[in-house]
Amino acid sequence: MDSTTPWLVNMAKNVITVRNVSKSFGKVQAVRNLSFQVESGTCFGLLGPNGAGKTTMMKMIYAKCTREKDSDDTLEIFGYDPIHEELAIKYLSGVVPQENNLDEELNVVQNLMIYSKFYSLSAKVARERIDNLLGFLELSEKRRSKIKELSGGMKRRLVVARALLNEPKLLILDEPTTGLDPQVRHLIWDKLRQLRSQGTTILLTTHYMEEAFQLCDTVLIMHKGEKVMQDTPQNLLKENIETFVLELPAGDLARTIRGEGLPSQIRVERFEGTTRLYCDSFDELKAVTTRIEGSQYYLRQSNLEDVFLKATGRALNDKQ
Repeated sequence: MDSTTPWLVNMAKNVITVRNVSKSFGKVQAVRNLSFQVESGTCFGLLGPNGAGKTTMMKMIYAKCTREKDSDDTLEIFGYDPIHEELAIKYLSGVVPQENNLDEELNVVQNLMIYSKFYSLSAKVARERIDNLLGFLELSEKRRSKIKELSGGMKRRLVVARALLNEPKLLILDEPTTGLDPQVRHLIWDKLRQLRSQGTTILLTTHYMEEAFQLCDTVLIMHKGEKVMQDTPQNLLKENIETFVLELPAGDLARTIRGEGLPSQIRVERFEGTTRLYCDSFDELKAVTTRIEGSQYYLRQSNLEDVFLKATGRALNDKQ
């Protein structure tokens, strides 16, 4: 942040405080009495199906998206209320939107130099930061390339670099790695881990459950505008799902259990063409596989995606 920036950082433990916040669009209530806090220097993940209210909540934090003001609701970022102090929040935050909204006619450095003007950075400071960020995100060799010459992964890294130009205390990422190949995704993960270790607070939405598990200190799962569950990724797994799962084609279950049935501790879940058997005992599920003749199956540890689908359902909702 430039030394001339007038906005002060509230050094309180919580960077973001959301309490009893709601938002409606006509008859549709996108966010319903949502509450959570984001501690300084942590990565907080908002997960949910399309239409769950994640992006609406994000926009209430960093953009001009007013909420239903109530006497007992609170929405503060660094102690500022977005309704009245939006500019203060923007100076302290960096945003990576879903879309790569770069200027296609300019080159990499020109895109970043123009953006630096929004933060009143001097040309000298801007050039120094741009050089550092291009090196940090492994884009130095592309500094003179036009945007239309970059790959999708390079464009995404450039949008991240742009969001870091003002050295934000809060980095907001809206589905930052959607559509990227695994190599680029892991590179971005590594850079985000570095930023968090340096004290940057990160607010993340993603549809990749592995991304949330790898990056987030805390995960909040939303459904239909409401909080369904919130905890560390590890605790969400421990408290909400069995340890192992056996997946097999739906029609094969009857043949597998014929004459013997299943142990009571195995939970069965059927959806479309797949049956999933959940159990805390690997040996119990392994014993089931010995009774499968000529069928494909997949025996694995459960993961955050299993928790997510248990919490929000497997069927598509009206907005997906």
